[in-house]
Amino acid sequence: MYETVLFIHSYWAYLVLLILIIASVNSLVGYFTNKEYGAMNFRIALFTLIVSHIQLLIGFVLFFTAPYLKAFGEVGMGEVMRDPTLRLYIVEHPLMMIIAVALITIGYSKHKKKLTSTPKFKILAIFYTIALLVMLSRIPWNTWL
Repeated sequence: MYETVLFIHSYWAYLVLLILIIASVNSLVGYFTNKEYGAMNFRIALFTLIVSHIQLLIGFVLFFTAPYLKAFGEVGMGEVMRDPTLRLYIVEHPLMMIIAVALITIGYSKHKKKLTSTPKFKILAIFYTIALLVMLSRIPWNTWL
């Protein structure tokens, strides 16, 4: 089961990153060019929210089925924090991805309350771009590519 969930999590991550990059660029372009916020912009923001939450759920399943979690029980938190690989997979990656998805959710929720285009694009640009940077900072690149 672990291998299947890992496969899904890894390949769904490409979709999440692609959509988040598209949403971030779209919101930045919309903000700086004073575009009118339309239905397509709303769909991009919503799709980003949906795929990121699905990835988070897949990640939770992966986290609790991973062999790394057993190491936490065996060696303790001190040893996990000393080992860069264990620290990445048990602490850093899950925590930062939860923060990134929370930023996406907050940005999406806040943008819906704005009445005009520029503030909508501004909120999305800020939260989605920060979420993208957070995600990029803690992807396990050596095993992912």
